[in-house]
Amino acid sequence: MELGKLGVWQTWHRGTGAVEAIEAAGYGTFWVGGSPSVEQCRPFLETSSSLVIASGILNVWQHEPGDVAEARAAVEQEFPGRFLIGIGIGHPERTSDYRRPLATMRAFFDGLDAAASPVPADTRCAAALGPKMLDLARERSLGAHSYFVPAEHTRIARERLGPDALLAPEVAVVVEEDAETARRVARGYAEYYLASSNYTNNLLRMGWSDADLTDGGSDALIDALIPHGSAESVAAAVGSHFEAGADHVCLQALGHGDAPAEDYAALAALLL
Repeated sequence: MELGKLGVWQTWHRGTGAVEAIEAAGYGTFWVGGSPSVEQCRPFLETSSSLVIASGILNVWQHEPGDVAEARAAVEQEFPGRFLIGIGIGHPERTSDYRRPLATMRAFFDGLDAAASPVPADTRCAAALGPKMLDLARERSLGAHSYFVPAEHTRIARERLGPDALLAPEVAVVVEEDAETARRVARGYAEYYLASSNYTNNLLRMGWSDADLTDGGSDALIDALIPHGSAESVAAAVGSHFEAGADHVCLQALGHGDAPAEDYAALAALLL
């Protein structure tokens, strides 16, 4: 499965309007965010001709592995080699029965393996931040999809995953040269994630302080997590993830509407 160097991350609620422009700009993968089902990813496959479509991520609490495997087999028959299942555990604050995340993810993989139409390991990846989940991603799937991480986490993740596993971080960006405006947009996006313990625990584990995580995030934290500035400076910051070991980076452009085609085109021209 050829993911390409760059992808785009967009919640499935925003629809398929950006897909054709993203494909034309040369991106290899469209990550369908917002905890989609396999069927909610299907319109993105139907709208594109060559893009890999990846779920970013299918939430294990909301699905049975046998049902996912059956739906994935149907999609694979219709769109061979173009669907990657990104699987994740979600957020404790938003799942009432959240428990034993590592064991639950392992059991979900077991279910995919045991299904009537098993899901091959190289057609699935795992949302992973901490060391044990990164280990599971390496052992049971194509690799790891990380989210809301600075380039330093990409370096740490690559060391943990080893040289062969996929490492595909999401990187939100703001193509905006006015720093005050860009940070305002970035903080609006970051608010949700700074209220989610899996992300804040990951940042604390990396050495960021509680002070960095409060009041919308320190400037240093926001700048590290969400590159902003001219297209050239954003592209350079995205490049730091590749230098740290990313195989593929999925961009999420903020601040210019739901489908900022010009931002994606400008970044593709510099990075591809």
